[in-house]
Amino acid sequence: MRRRDFGQVLSAGIAAAVSTSCEKSTIDDRSRKPGKALMYVGCQYMGTSVKELQFLKRFGVNNMDGPAGDFVLEEMIKHKEKAAKEGISLDMVHLDIRGPVVLSDGPERDRKIDLVCEHIKTASKAGIRGLNYYLAYLGVMRTENTPGRGGTTYSTWEYEKAPKGQLSKAGVIPAELFWERITYFLERVIPVATEYKVQMACHPHDPGTPPGYRGVDRVMGTVEGLKHFIEISPSPYHGLNFCVGTVAEMLENPGREIDNVVRYFGERKKIFNVHLRNIRGKRGNFMEVYPDEGDMNFHKLTQVFRDVEYPYMLMPDHAPGHPDEAGMGRLSPSFAFEIGYIKAMIQAVNDEV
Repeated sequence: MRRRDFGQVLSAGIAAAVSTSCEKSTIDDRSRKPGKALMYVGCQYMGTSVKELQFLKRFGVNNMDGPAGDFVLEEMIKHKEKAAKEGISLDMVHLDIRGPVVLSDGPERDRKIDLVCEHIKTASKAGIRGLNYYLAYLGVMRTENTPGRGGTTYSTWEYEKAPKGQLSKAGVIPAELFWERITYFLERVIPVATEYKVQMACHPHDPGTPPGYRGVDRVMGTVEGLKHFIEISPSPYHGLNFCVGTVAEMLENPGREIDNVVRYFGERKKIFNVHLRNIRGKRGNFMEVYPDEGDMNFHKLTQVFRDVEYPYMLMPDHAPGHPDEAGMGRLSPSFAFEIGYIKAMIQAVNDEV
């Protein structure tokens, strides 16, 4: 098949909003009697100040995704020790790789990828389980907020209201070229992660958009795209920072479809971290809401994570905003509520077995 034809076929397949792509899992062991959940609550983007760590500990969080700084070994060990002093394990850190750089053809690409490989080695030496990262030309995009309950505002995406026509700084990036560049990155990074036993957890594109939006085919903005991504490398250290909210944003009926999407990736052991947040709406038109008022049933969803034996963190991601919580970040009452909700879901599914 010619390069152009391949790109057209791949782009069309990935760009579709695949509402039924995971309705049936290829591995069906749901008749198996479930055991106790292996997962546990966690939190992300937290520092290692006493104030932050004690906030987590007060609400029963013992694991976190925290600061990496400049990936200096001594500094990472210091962060890990500070967390441990408060009874918290620093399991993962965020890897800020500036997606457009490592996804370019420019001279900086290989230098940046070499630096990523060095960061992986440093994380391994510091005892960090995994790195969360994001490969994208367009960042997280939203339109005007929507009023929510109790004076809150909900982060919202309405594609029809989104700006059109302006290309991204990267220019035109069709699906075939995007996949070539992702593959180039993975072929150089994942062998190092495998050697040093550090999980590389990539976040999906948030939100999924139609092909060519601002010149870019957001290839990891569909379930089919995520399937293709995990198949690029067979390594057990190549997988997803599985954002439930972002994946739900790809679907036409999140409440009906999300459980089997989780089952598909969970059975293949490709989920290394979970952002557990709810939405109301569907692909192209949604708002981020509190966990108890969205279209997804978090009790059923937590049952799926239990049954596929997902063994890592379930963490809050975004939370609705309120003027009284301005400047609090992840030390806000909204995040405390979401932490408690996740803990309750884990307790509930454990009480069933």
